[in-house]
Amino acid sequence: MKTKILTIDPIFPEVDRVIQCAKMIRQGGLVIFPTETVYGIAADYTNAKALKRLREVKKRADDKPFAVLIARKEFVDLLSDSADIAAYKLIDEFWPGPLTIVMSGKEPEQTVGIRMPNNLIALNLIYQAQCVIAAPSANLEGNLPPLTCQEALNDLDGLVDMAIDGGSVTVGQSSTVVDLTAPDRKIIRQGPITSEEIERVVKQKVVLFVCTGNSCRSVMAEYLMKRMLGARRDVQVISAGTGAYVTMGASSETLEVLRKEGINATMHRSQPANRTMLKKADLILVMTQTHRRQILDICPTVEKRIYLLKEFAKMSSGSGISLDISDPIGKPKEVYEECVITIKEIVEKVVQLI
Repeated sequence: MKTKILTIDPIFPEVDRVIQCAKMIRQGGLVIFPTETVYGIAADYTNAKALKRLREVKKRADDKPFAVLIARKEFVDLLSDSADIAAYKLIDEFWPGPLTIVMSGKEPEQTVGIRMPNNLIALNLIYQAQCVIAAPSANLEGNLPPLTCQEALNDLDGLVDMAIDGGSVTVGQSSTVVDLTAPDRKIIRQGPITSEEIERVVKQKVVLFVCTGNSCRSVMAEYLMKRMLGARRDVQVISAGTGAYVTMGASSETLEVLRKEGINATMHRSQPANRTMLKKADLILVMTQTHRRQILDICPTVEKRIYLLKEFAKMSSGSGISLDISDPIGKPKEVYEECVITIKEIVEKVVQLI
């Protein structure tokens, strides 16, 4: 029996056709599909019979594992308990994209290679399948990875249940594979992302400022620190909010006090503090004790990397001075001016330590 072929638009994937293919995967079937790198074969990673069949179709040795694909960055936590900062720096920088990261799995001594592809058909298929997808390239072992659906069918027609024709791939090269479980990070397969790019991202220090809405205090700290760092590229500075549920710009008062410092923050857009962001940060600086508790509720593993910003002012809670930096929202402009002065003095100390 020949493989059933469905043509799907790579820019506006037809949901009904994607769902047909996703249903086949959930039922234990095998589906050829496009990614940005090469065409792959999708199977339910949790289905032992499907994986056995996938291995037989590929003619792959039993000791060679399958990489898995996910549709959202945070889904990595379903597959790995890794607290490796390097992993999350790479995830945030290169996903979705052509980088497979080998991380520690959920079981002792277990490792798993994970990737989030940069292809709308692939992402929709993974999401609709509602499972983790095992996804080797759609070719027999030893043959070149296919760049079109027809190239994949040259090897696999009749051996898999369905195939998605989503046109030619955009990258045309298998993903870079980096093993973070190796002592010194090991490039297992060189692909579109170079070892130099990986080292640049891993070695860059990440400083994250957190307030509530990411519209005033954390914005002041982020932009002040960026200016103080000047041309330095070894530090990345970002900000977020524990209650930033709607994307918005910095408050008008914040823009004004930063303008007086010679800083233009009109392009700032608020963002919520998420697990990937928190796990990639080398240093997390919050404005209040409440923010600290909220961050630890989201991601307990960052406890040793989170500090109150005022701790860097060399004050102690025993001094009788609060370590919180109060929210100026809704208060007179003088409060904003005092806030930016306080934050500026402390951030200068942080910069000296980095």
